[in-house]
Amino acid sequence: MKISREIKTAILVIGAIALFLFGFSYLKGQDLFSSDNVFYTEFDYNALTLSAPVTIKGNKVGKVEAITYDFETGKTRVSFSVDNRFKFSKNSTIKLYELGLMGGNAITIIPTQDSDFAQNQDFLKSEVEEGLVKSLTSNFSGLSTGLDLTLKKADTLLTGLNMFVKDDSEKGLKSAIAELNKTLKSFRDLSQSINNLIAKDNSKLNLMLSEFEETAKSFKGLSDSLQQANLGQTIAGLDKTLNKLNGVLTGIEEGKGTIGKLMKDEKLYDNFEAAAKELEELLQDIKLHPKRYFRVLSKKEIPYEKPVTEKK
Repeated sequence: MKISREIKTAILVIGAIALFLFGFSYLKGQDLFSSDNVFYTEFDYNALTLSAPVTIKGNKVGKVEAITYDFETGKTRVSFSVDNRFKFSKNSTIKLYELGLMGGNAITIIPTQDSDFAQNQDFLKSEVEEGLVKSLTSNFSGLSTGLDLTLKKADTLLTGLNMFVKDDSEKGLKSAIAELNKTLKSFRDLSQSINNLIAKDNSKLNLMLSEFEETAKSFKGLSDSLQQANLGQTIAGLDKTLNKLNGVLTGIEEGKGTIGKLMKDEKLYDNFEAAAKELEELLQDIKLHPKRYFRVLSKKEIPYEKPVTEKK
């Protein structure tokens, strides 16, 4: 059987229309082949969006299908679909609540314990979560207040700008632009002068950089020499020697050893002083009477006489 061109064209057109309707419904969040039950409710304010979730105890069981405004009652009529596997009472309450800070709003089903189940196309009563109504009303009332404040700030800004642009004297906008041009020209001249100075003294700068590089190499060589000379070991030895010297000085301070006893024992010091004095007298007597100590010079014994201290 041969199909004519007209029939093929009609089939293509019908298929395209069906595909368009299916795609359009899919983008709106509707499923043409869904067998879910559809229910209705209404609210004083519209705080929902299409495809907003319908939940039961936090679990999604459906979605919002359509939102319309009822001109007779002044209420927002909402139709929503629920999975036909979920059965609930027709006396249940549909509650509007907020998902979160940025999550929008949703509706949840608060079921009652009875066996009078809701049927497809039933109308159900509703309520709004406590605090959400106040938030909705404040949003509408606060919108005008915020807009009024914004307009006042914009008016103040424009007034200040007009005062700045007003050119009644040399302090006007033209003068400011002229001063700005002078400043930019001064910066340009300064930049040109710096460039000329660098170009003129380029050889000196290169010499300075070369000398700095040589100095850095010298410092590096000195550092390497100090590292090879075991400077750390030398400092450690010096520290050890200083510790020993501190120990010796501590012993002297505490009166230990010969030097410590000489410095701390006053009796020994007095004995040394007396011995030194007697030695001085002995040397003085030897000087005055050498024959007394050297028998070769005189056979006669000379008795000892205490020398008379010279008066100063």
